[in-house]
Amino acid sequence: MAKLVSKTYGEALYEIAMESGEGKALELMEEIRCIDQILTQNPQFDELMKHPGIPKQDKLHVVEDVFKGHVSDELSGLLNIVVSKERYKDLPAIFTYFADRVKERQKIGVAYVTTAVALGEGQKNALEAKLLQTSGYKKVELHYHVDSSIIGGMIIRINDRVVDSSIRTKLDDLTKQLLQIQLG
Repeated sequence: MAKLVSKTYGEALYEIAMESGEGKALELMEEIRCIDQILTQNPQFDELMKHPGIPKQDKLHVVEDVFKGHVSDELSGLLNIVVSKERYKDLPAIFTYFADRVKERQKIGVAYVTTAVALGEGQKNALEAKLLQTSGYKKVELHYHVDSSIIGGMIIRINDRVVDSSIRTKLDDLTKQLLQIQLG
């Protein structure tokens, strides 16, 4: 559900930005980066906006007081809609979706790589070169995550595409195949 919400609102913001041109999208990206930084530095604001006991109208006044005149009308409008629809908790995902759409337009890929152990610099550089060669992107932004439960190999996710060459998945597939074999 959260993915659908982030896509709906993120896509709407993206379309509004692109009506004004790519420069507007980049401007909104910078504003979003600043808002994200402010929210990270002020966790009390986040708690206030997520608190179920505070009326929606009061939250709208807080958003208007804090952001009106400091961010573009498009972003201010998005914040008001998100708060009025009680979707504030989805704001980081909305911002991420928007940023990913802008990066996609600029031919910048965002890849999430999961490995069983941390990769060395040489391995990271080789992976980046391979992704650039096979994906058609001009640049790739890589986010690494270590998860020892995959045993070995790696899982790469770019947008909705996933390449899973983990040993855990191969073992699961092998187990399924063995269970399908009927001994006569």
